[in-house]
Amino acid sequence: MAETFVDAALPGFLVAELDGTVIGFGNREAGFVDSLHVAAAGRRRGVARALMAGLEARMRADGIALAALETDTFNEASQGLYLALGYVEVARYPDEEWNSGLTTIRYEKSLAP
Repeated sequence: MAETFVDAALPGFLVAELDGTVIGFGNREAGFVDSLHVAAAGRRRGVARALMAGLEARMRADGIALAALETDTFNEASQGLYLALGYVEVARYPDEEWNSGLTTIRYEKSLAP
């Protein structure tokens, strides 16, 4: 089962390296960015922007016209990044997936030329 997941999910992943060390990754499923994570050593160096640009480029190549993602209200750094990249807040709702008691923000961005 794990092999099936890896085979199916791996094409959606991008990894960022600095001096041979992985410092970040992002992944998507179709037009939804499932995750974007950057280690402290990669922050404020354009790593997250580069990963997002790569994910968006792959979406465009697949003919996807709308990118979407979610973050939590406490994560102000990610909110600032997504807004700077042209994402627009479209909804807020309780985090029911993880039942964390937090509020989730959904962002979307047109990928049309």
